[in-house]
Amino acid sequence: MLNAVDAELSRLARSAPSFAPVRMGRIVSCDGGLIEVSGLNAPIGTLCRAEAGGDEPAPAAEVVGFRSGRSLMMLLGDTVRLQPGALVRAEGHPGVVKVGEEFLGRAVDGQGLPIDGGPPVKARNSWLLGGRRESALERSSVIEPFDCGVRAINALATMGIGQRLGVIAGSGVGKSVLLDTMVRGADCDIAVVGLIGERAREVSDFVGRHMRGEARRRTVVVAVPSDHAANLRLRGAQLATSFAEYFRAQGKRVLLVLDSLTRVAHASREIALSLGEAGAARGYPPSALAAITKLIERAGNSASSGGSITGLYSVLADGDDQSDPVVDTARAILDGHIVLSREIAQRGHYPAIDIPASLSRVMSDVAAPDHLRHAATLRGLIAAHEANRDFLLMGVYQTGADPQLDRAMALQGPIQDFLRQEAGHTAALDASVDALTRLMGDGAK
Repeated sequence: MLNAVDAELSRLARSAPSFAPVRMGRIVSCDGGLIEVSGLNAPIGTLCRAEAGGDEPAPAAEVVGFRSGRSLMMLLGDTVRLQPGALVRAEGHPGVVKVGEEFLGRAVDGQGLPIDGGPPVKARNSWLLGGRRESALERSSVIEPFDCGVRAINALATMGIGQRLGVIAGSGVGKSVLLDTMVRGADCDIAVVGLIGERAREVSDFVGRHMRGEARRRTVVVAVPSDHAANLRLRGAQLATSFAEYFRAQGKRVLLVLDSLTRVAHASREIALSLGEAGAARGYPPSALAAITKLIERAGNSASSGGSITGLYSVLADGDDQSDPVVDTARAILDGHIVLSREIAQRGHYPAIDIPASLSRVMSDVAAPDHLRHAATLRGLIAAHEANRDFLLMGVYQTGADPQLDRAMALQGPIQDFLRQEAGHTAALDASVDALTRLMGDGAK
């Protein structure tokens, strides 16, 4: 305890106080969450505080642009009781956030403020909110398998340490439950979970399940529910990625879960449209889709530190449309994707993974030859059965016409048992591969 006090006193002694005058501006207009401030020339990314009427706390705002000599700011809270001419002052360092081990076991919002009822987090390390752009050669290759705890993925779409994988699904198909299972079963040093734009109940349930016991010591949760400001939702995703980057720089194997990438794109779209940017692909301005690319590219393996960020990103396919701009953009840059099917979910089959439509682009680099051969065989059997499902239900198929389909029909029960997995139950990578080998071995007899 005394050592901690001495360290804090030494830090205060080294930090020279600033006696420079504090520059302030005034609000001249407010349009939704966008305010214009005159007299305060602050860099983009600066956090500011505006005076509110009465005893209300001063709402925070972030500088996002300039127009006609005025600073444009997006509020991180509500506009209630905000008045014309209210004073606005800048605070903190533009584009810099606090990170560190002090956040382990804590749940915070997009500003790093605790939402778990605990004391404020006093972290000493700083990190750029937007990340540090590094050379492409800094991202080392994915060569080691990653155990995600889901049998179907471990066996048929094997992940690698440092991979970026998307979970693509419509609403209510089970992507959040699948991500929850993967967090529980993942083999990693640190887990950083960003719950962006989700229901507040889901946030509370997730914290209750994962922030206890030994798992709590390795987990950080950044949660910004759907009713919060667009800029705060975007900051929440960037903050979660900054935490992951910091721990990767310490040589840790980090699992970064972002649920969901689509809500981040929605937040970026709201900000861009407020600034006057024209909508392009189905109403998404170019900057909104670029924000997804920037977030995903920050994950991966580090050649210098030896650490890694294995990214899991849920992607909501609006209206089950697989050609949605967010789905297309994410799928093009991710190292693989898991597609969840509503039709499979309606049969009561969970996780509702569409095996033929799902793939891991690094599986050939991390799996053994026999594993690859068995996985390819099983994927072919599943695809053959799904393609002829209607004919089989109508009874028009004649046994013997297609040997692959005959084998798929004979193994249909064991295959379905292999692909099913109860929520919360985990299956290790080695056990998943062994089960695949037994299944395909039995089918060869």
